Amino acid sequence: MSSGTSGGESPGKEPSGKASSTTSTDKQKEKARVSRTSLILWHAHQNDAGAVRKLLEEDRSLVHARDYDNRTPLHVASLHGWIDVAKCLLDFGADVNAQDRWKNTPLADAEGAKKHTMIELLKSYGGLSFGQTGSHFEPKPVPPPLPNKCDWEIDPSELDFSNSNIIGKGSFGEILKASWRGTPVAIKRILPSLSDDRLVIQDFRHEVNLLVKLRHPNIVQFLGAVTEKKPLMLITEYLRGGDLHQYLKEKGALHPSTAINFALDIARGMAYLHNEPNVIIHRDLKPRNVLLVNSSADHLKVGDFGLSKLIKVQNSHDVYKMTGETGSYRYMAPEVFKHRKYDKKVDVFSFAMILYEMLEGEPPFSNFEPYEAAKYVAEGQRPNFRSKSYLPELRDLTVKCWAADMNQRPSFLDILKRLEKIKENVPADHHWNIFNT
Repeated sequence: MSSGTSGGESPGKEPSGKASSTTSTDKQKEKARVSRTSLILWHAHQNDAGAVRKLLEEDRSLVHARDYDNRTPLHVASLHGWIDVAKCLLDFGADVNAQDRWKNTPLADAEGAKKHTMIELLKSYGGLSFGQTGSHFEPKPVPPPLPNKCDWEIDPSELDFSNSNIIGKGSFGEILKASWRGTPVAIKRILPSLSDDRLVIQDFRHEVNLLVKLRHPNIVQFLGAVTEKKPLMLITEYLRGGDLHQYLKEKGALHPSTAINFALDIARGMAYLHNEPNVIIHRDLKPRNVLLVNSSADHLKVGDFGLSKLIKVQNSHDVYKMTGETGSYRYMAPEVFKHRKYDKKVDVFSFAMILYEMLEGEPPFSNFEPYEAAKYVAEGQRPNFRSKSYLPELRDLTVKCWAADMNQRPSFLDILKRLEKIKENVPADHHWNIFNT
């Protein structure tokens, strides 16, 4: 540790003739000082502004603490972008232009890590850039291995629309089957007239940023996007089997073993999305957004994340006030329709409606318009079970998943366990091979 931490540490006076006792006290004080230096650096690293403040109130000199590389707590906070910690340190007089052993200032670290809010904050306090930005990562600066935009930005010239056809439409634009470097892909293309609409661009970027993070066999795979040129486009894998809506329209009620296997695929994808602490609420789970990998329908994937919400869960019981009436009315949870606070269990409700449709062969409340159906559900009504193929356990699971009280609905991990158990007792009607594409 450097002398930057030594302020305010002079030992108290000892009675004469007790030199050895003084030496021992000095050692203890030095140990305590080193320990507090480590503590403030650790709390700065952990983004614990409260603990940093408490240490500084006890000993203001700790604001100048340094580690073996001469890095101060402000260097640490700047690299990670921890704004509250940085503000606290600056309030206690941190040197905004302290240099570490590579001659880097906190601002140089913030610039190296592209922490834009931190860069603004440090500049407002007179922060300057010295040294090699980010050089403490490597002997010479190299970009950190983050998923850079260049990894997924696609040049529109690589997309071949010569044999393209429209496979879906929406208010934002259309979804086309086209070709990318010789491979069939699905392309969500924003209407040119909307390509300058600030909210449309914001939603588009939100969806891209979400998809970049997703990797799962039961989630439609994002391949890239066109964000530098117009029209804006989002490219995903193309699934030959079409969507579950069309499949059910053609096939009607499914055999229980098929319905269970379909439900397992959907639940696996959803359990992955709902994994804490970074929970993704789909908010528009419906048969049109469940895709079949191929015509033999032996593998499903959840897609279309245009309305999804990524939220950081501090507490597993957190609920959120989000925009009401998001998604499709027929599969919508009552709390969304009523503009109440809701959480990830809205997806469990939609899953119950899909399970019902797979076993009944028709959408829930098919004799009502979608809005009327949602209103009916919000008033406490649920569809009637008519199908003979309903197993008592499946019926029980469906009822639990569409409970009016969202806290009574099981999680997707629980749903998976129940479905696996039910599957053990059902005779299969055909060979099921999950990865046979």
